[in-house]
Amino acid sequence: MTVGRRLRRMLAALVLVPLLALTGLTACGDVAPGDANASGTTSGRPGGVRQGGGAPKPGRTADTIRTVPASSLPPEARRTLKLIDAGGPFPYRKDGSVFANREHRLPSEPNGYYREYTVPTPGAGDRGARRIIGGRSGERYYTQDHYRSFARVTGG
Repeated sequence: MTVGRRLRRMLAALVLVPLLALTGLTACGDVAPGDANASGTTSGRPGGVRQGGGAPKPGRTADTIRTVPASSLPPEARRTLKLIDAGGPFPYRKDGSVFANREHRLPSEPNGYYREYTVPTPGAGDRGARRIIGGRSGERYYTQDHYRSFARVTGG
């Protein structure tokens, strides 16, 4: 990597991080234990939403996950949501591939239930860390930190 390219990436990070903090997009991360989520309930630890399939496995998922309106997501995420709704075309080869939920941060579902889609990161030389995960039942989750935390997306 050239010095100029490295410098551009560092400058982009110096601009992007404060911008995200100012716009509140960093709130799409984990909810700390005891913090109220958007519905006013508390979460024991970051995890998934319980969905009809019984109780979550102990130590794997919590009862709730934070919810954010689609309008609060970065514009690139909103564009990705529109592409998902339209069925593509997707700009990345891995878009639409199975998300295995190995981190167990989303509700436990059969393999193949979740699909992942890239949310482009301006200035990144690769796919970046941001993704939309879509469930077979139409639910959508946003991660800005490569699956470490998720927020359930509401609205279109």
